Amino acid sequence: MVAYDLFALGAAACWALGSVMSVTPSRHLGAFAFTRWRMAMVAVMLWGVVAATGSWRTFESGYWGAMALSGLVGIFVGDTALFAAMNRLGPRRAGVLFATHAAFSAALGFALLDERMNLQAFLGAVLTLAGVMMAIVLGRHKGETHAWEADQGHVGAGVALALLAALCQAVGSLIAKPVMALGVDPVMASAVRVTVATAAHGALLLTGFQAARATTAPTLRVLGQTALNGFVAMGVGMTLVLLALEKGDVGMVAILSSVSPIMVLPLLWFQLKRAPAPGAWLGAMMTVAGTGLILWR
Repeated sequence: MVAYDLFALGAAACWALGSVMSVTPSRHLGAFAFTRWRMAMVAVMLWGVVAATGSWRTFESGYWGAMALSGLVGIFVGDTALFAAMNRLGPRRAGVLFATHAAFSAALGFALLDERMNLQAFLGAVLTLAGVMMAIVLGRHKGETHAWEADQGHVGAGVALALLAALCQAVGSLIAKPVMALGVDPVMASAVRVTVATAAHGALLLTGFQAARATTAPTLRVLGQTALNGFVAMGVGMTLVLLALEKGDVGMVAILSSVSPIMVLPLLWFQLKRAPAPGAWLGAMMTVAGTGLILWR
């Protein structure tokens, strides 16, 4: 095993926890407002770390453009689309569609960065992605009506938003990869990405775009949940992905980080007080086997 593979898996764990933690505040505030509040809080956290470590001194001016564009595509568009999809489809179905970002990443890495994988890694990737999708598609019990699984809007729009989020995640990583390969500080890189995305959200709000406004006024409890979610999913999770991209291929990092829906299953089990359906167990076993082939490739 290599460190960057473990970083990618660590990011998947952070995103799994974050996706479950986001359900209540995201539906309270709305997708745009939740994303804006979360990013603003995370930006403050990250710049605090940057100021304390002084890592901004080694971040060259040429890196800003790539990280800014990566933040606009991967965070501003991607995260907003993902939470809008989750609000319509629930975390389970939005998760299986978002998992396609691994396939997008692998294809883009192959076409644009000349990334290749050996036969064992390829079989592991196929098994992992198939397992993730099977676990989510077959992981719902018949007749399950929990609010987390209920439709909250147009299903077709939710599917389109989830696929858009997946594509933006892949493109954002692809843009960041060349800069991260130079060994830049991942916290500083994350701070730039989040700050630019936050500024874009603020500009959208100032234009009077109605959907950007909070659907319900934020409470202290909701803001606390949003801050904790941001710290785990963006502050830690996104930084781990950038660490993984320093030496890992875009496609392989994406495939390993895409196992987050599998990690969501025990969290949903704990929350819903009901074990996942048999299809989820089969998918989880396939994912574990595929991940093992990748880690020991």
